[in-house]
Amino acid sequence: MTTMTHVLTDSGTLLHRNLLHMLRYPALTYFVVGGPVVFLFLFVFVFGGQLGAGLPSTGGSDRAAYLAYVVPGILLTAAAGTAGGTATTVAMDMTEGITARFRTLAISRAAVLTGHVLGNTIQGLIAVTLVLGVSVLIGFRPNANPIEWLAAFGMTTLILLAITWLAVAMGMASKSVESASNLPTLLVLLPFLGSGFVPTDTMPAVVQVFAEYQPFTPFIETIRGLLLGTPIGLSWLWAIVWCLVISVIGYVWSMRIYNRRSVV
Repeated sequence: MTTMTHVLTDSGTLLHRNLLHMLRYPALTYFVVGGPVVFLFLFVFVFGGQLGAGLPSTGGSDRAAYLAYVVPGILLTAAAGTAGGTATTVAMDMTEGITARFRTLAISRAAVLTGHVLGNTIQGLIAVTLVLGVSVLIGFRPNANPIEWLAAFGMTTLILLAITWLAVAMGMASKSVESASNLPTLLVLLPFLGSGFVPTDTMPAVVQVFAEYQPFTPFIETIRGLLLGTPIGLSWLWAIVWCLVISVIGYVWSMRIYNRRSVV
């Protein structure tokens, strides 16, 4: 068996383990979906009439205009929310000794982490799809063609892979399960500090600079443009660059911790 075949086989086995874990603990998926849905209802039905007043008309009410604007931000909030569950499950494996057991077996080191990444990325895709379904039920009407839907799916997958690699590293770096669940909280806040809920040009100057150059703004603008036909500009390129940067950071950080603990 070649090295690549060995890695793929082990990754598939550990992916199966993580998918079974997801089925046995569906509350993690419900939690990831529940928070964004609450935000969706709150911002659309409580604040939407006012916040939508300054947005371009979609041919309907101000609330409908805001619903169209905010859904991409809500979807990225759901994607960011998967990081907490990922970090928690990784920290559980680390603290309960399962990862240490894997290190004593003839298992590819990369596969141990890849199983977590692939399993939690699939969970994230399920969560984002469910949130999108709720959005459609309350009136969200994307006008994407099949190619744009495929591009949106691909971009969402890239974003989830990047977030998951970073969350795996956070879980491995945490000293306890509790700290692992809290560490990724910053990621959930980033859509609020970007263009997810209000246009960045309505923010104070200092906040606007941060909002325009942090990763979630190009993520959101790319998904918004693909689903609704709004201008994307170079957001798609910056989104891909940020995905690559975050993925590399998460992968290198994770492997460094894993290899160091293997030596110890």
